[in-house]
Amino acid sequence: MKIPEKPTEYSALMESVEMDRWFYVLDQESKLEDGLYLHWDELRRRPAPEGLTHQEWWYVLKRRRVMNTIDSPLVDVQGRPFGFTVPESLQRSLHKIDLGGGGRIEFPEPITNAETRDRYVVNSLIEEAITSSQLEGAATTREVAKEMLRQGRKPRDKSERMILNNYITMREIRELRDQPLTPERVFALHRLVTEKTMDNPDAAGRFRKAEEAVHIVGGEGEIYHVPPPPDSLPGRLQAMCDFANGKTPDHFVHPAIRAIILHFWLAYDHPFVDGNGRTARALFYWSMLRSGYWLFEFVSISSVLKESPVKYERSFLYTETDGNDLTYFILDEIRVIEKAMERLFAYIKRKAEDTRRVESHLKAVRLMNHRQAALIEHALKHPGQRYSIASHRRSHNVAYQTARTDLLDLAGLNLLQQTKAGKTLYFYPEKDLESRLLKLEKSSEIDMDI
Repeated sequence: MKIPEKPTEYSALMESVEMDRWFYVLDQESKLEDGLYLHWDELRRRPAPEGLTHQEWWYVLKRRRVMNTIDSPLVDVQGRPFGFTVPESLQRSLHKIDLGGGGRIEFPEPITNAETRDRYVVNSLIEEAITSSQLEGAATTREVAKEMLRQGRKPRDKSERMILNNYITMREIRELRDQPLTPERVFALHRLVTEKTMDNPDAAGRFRKAEEAVHIVGGEGEIYHVPPPPDSLPGRLQAMCDFANGKTPDHFVHPAIRAIILHFWLAYDHPFVDGNGRTARALFYWSMLRSGYWLFEFVSISSVLKESPVKYERSFLYTETDGNDLTYFILDEIRVIEKAMERLFAYIKRKAEDTRRVESHLKAVRLMNHRQAALIEHALKHPGQRYSIASHRRSHNVAYQTARTDLLDLAGLNLLQQTKAGKTLYFYPEKDLESRLLKLEKSSEIDMDI
């Protein structure tokens, strides 16, 4: 990806408009829409509105943006503030997030039902842990990673360790939602994210040093970003925590925008040798949950970011090359959030339909609790799957004895085979699981008739 062409500075842009064109150009402002919020690098490639040059078109749009800019406490290495605007499209998206992320509109029953919501929380934590790590280079497949997390086995390489670390960190974020952010907590999160994955273990949970030069470099060696010098990081981190806790600025910042800026802030400062992206996304989740967007226990943004990493990187570059305008990054992250929320609802709808289908055809599930029914539903689709007390416990966030009873009962119904390897019990679906369920259904009907 090439570094986008930097636009003319706004002060110089004003001078570029010919005096005899001044009033005509300004008159066009009310006629031009800014719905796409184009960067100069994109705008210059599109046909200009009739009667305007590209430079004049850019000046009109930029003038409107500058007049509506809201400053943030984040400043660049030269001390210039980052700011943002709230165009109409962003206002609509924020309203949707307010309703869908923390409101009390109708939600699918599985995530409001106390008996089943833990399964969806665990699934979401696993998905975010895997895709967030893959964004940073983890090479393990989703299937292998899920098996590791559900079985509770030790990671076999650095990629699996990254995923396990992310999973542990996301669980910790849920517990920290009511706690203020401090530099010490940021360091602790970074240690969780990078445990046993850094070339220099001493670099975990501390600022990068002067001799540890960190640059953000593109695929062809071009430098995208040079973060602030190490000696400025303590003050910048404290300023970030003050912003995260709502102490700054004096004016209102929408909670979702605050979470997104927090994400950008840590990524911009890049205070650590490695693990900055994963830590930044963890802080985004902390901020959203702290602000009451409880649905974000279930939402995975990294799964969307992983599909379009170039857009993600470009939004950083657009912000830095156009006068520290955070609107580019905010709009892109809002796009990611909306898509992730849509996927969540589609997934839950699909799972609810699967459950209803199983229940309508297999009356035998009445003999089971919701956890056992979910396992049998999974086993029908994955006949070679191996289950253990540990994996069942993690999948449903229940006590050891509850998980053990669930599996032994299913074995007692002759639906699962029980084997032992060392001290560990394993359970496999019977090869003729569906026919066994049908027989169980018929026998349960007979019992009910009696």
